Amino acid sequence: MLVDEAIIHVRSGKGGDGSVHFRREKSIMKGGPDGGDGGRGGHVILVGDSHLDTLVEFQHRPHLFAKHGENGSKKSCHGSDAVDLFVRVPLGSVVRDAETDEFVADIIEDGQQVIVAHGGRGGWGNERFKSATHQTPTESTPGGASIERSLRIELKLIADIGFVGLPNAGKSTLLGKSTRANAKVGDYPFTTRKPQLGIAELPGDRRIVLADIPGLIEGASEGAGLGHDFLRHIERTKAIVHLVDLAPLDGSRPSDNYRTIREELHAFSPTLAEKQELVVFSKVDLVPEEERAKRVRRLATEIGLGKHEHPVIISAATGEGIRELLERCYALVKGEALPTEWRR
Repeated sequence: MLVDEAIIHVRSGKGGDGSVHFRREKSIMKGGPDGGDGGRGGHVILVGDSHLDTLVEFQHRPHLFAKHGENGSKKSCHGSDAVDLFVRVPLGSVVRDAETDEFVADIIEDGQQVIVAHGGRGGWGNERFKSATHQTPTESTPGGASIERSLRIELKLIADIGFVGLPNAGKSTLLGKSTRANAKVGDYPFTTRKPQLGIAELPGDRRIVLADIPGLIEGASEGAGLGHDFLRHIERTKAIVHLVDLAPLDGSRPSDNYRTIREELHAFSPTLAEKQELVVFSKVDLVPEEERAKRVRRLATEIGLGKHEHPVIISAATGEGIRELLERCYALVKGEALPTEWRR
């Protein structure tokens, strides 16, 4: 189950207290101070883990506390530093302070470490305070206090391409045909209830990561439908594949459907709306062959595609156009020239 938002409560370890002690041995009449320092408290450290893809663990374990440092003791023995607490999170995790909304970290690399709560410093024992003029110090310092805070973690999937479009535009079927992802498909809206990732492999040991985002509807940027919760996942993608159903079963106009999605992207984030977009006309198999060219030209004109902007025509059900689409996606993401056989 994809859980893409969580609040966790972390607390670092308190530093160990310094010790006050004087050397006492039978053969030594006036032993000096020998109280040792306390150990450092454990840090709380977030670590990026490429094997994780959800924050579900924190639903059951929201409180994460590091160990305290050990107190100092006699005979100049220093307390042990506490073991740090490493908390593994998926790549794409954006961490903010839950109370102030202050940005804390953006975990995007495997093994990346960020200390979110520093352990308290160990206190000094009385041995630290001895001098030629102060030979019997009785002072010491307590260990540093622990740090306790609440953090909000928001997961933004990392993918090269994000599929957007109205519900039932064919995104899940396309992901299943393009990759080995086992996306759920059905003939009802909101079949996809959580983002799905898949890796498409192309000849020449090339690959791109694709993400199927739950369908958007009018008002998604304001919370309508499922889309609002998942629009943030598209922010991570390098480009957008916008699927437009050539033959909507509800009788709606494809050009209106296209504009609905564009308006929601703009409303959610102007930066998101400015990402590179590849327009794809889907479900061409549902259009009679003699009408296809005319319908494609009309739709391209209605949505304002320029003379040199060519939509990709596909049928995820039959596989038509899938290879061309993947080649175009790869060229778009990598900034490479499109192979000769796919140029128009």
